[in-house]
Amino acid sequence: MSLTSLLIPTYRQMLQSLSAWLEKAQAQLAGDDADALLSARLAPDMFPLATQIRFACVQAWEGVHRLQDQPLPPLVQTLIDEGRQAGENPGSIASARARIGDTIAMLDGLAQDALDREAQQPLAHELPNGMIFDLTAESYARDWTLPQFYFHVMTAYTILRKEGIALGKADYVAHMLPHLRPGTVPVA
Repeated sequence: MSLTSLLIPTYRQMLQSLSAWLEKAQAQLAGDDADALLSARLAPDMFPLATQIRFACVQAWEGVHRLQDQPLPPLVQTLIDEGRQAGENPGSIASARARIGDTIAMLDGLAQDALDREAQQPLAHELPNGMIFDLTAESYARDWTLPQFYFHVMTAYTILRKEGIALGKADYVAHMLPHLRPGTVPVA
């Protein structure tokens, strides 16, 4: 399996699900109440929902650009800044969904082999605090970008559930429904 065929569909399907969860929250709650969800947290020392959404987008942008050995576009820093300031300025559901849409559009614009570099090619991943991880392209995808991406997506899902949004397993794995064999859904 190539890194492109692993990462791009994964990022896309989970970002589409995240956007659908926000749409469901917006439909379930009235305008300002839905936007207020963006300030919700799982714990006092965790980032709010607005940050989790933006940081999920950051992981997709970073993964794509690092694996192409390209500098990060300015939008990544904008997303990071928005995420870090989301406690005071969470934005709106519409703006969060727009950020997700921008990220999906970037993914949709990639070539079929955009991330297909040698799996063992070295990749140095430096964190803002100065720590550097010496990885391969494969270990970066497997051990860093996918776990980080899923952390933020799953945290967003959990915040929405905690806040009473009617989400279930089918919402989390909606991308699997086209693969469901006809006639195998249990009848209640």
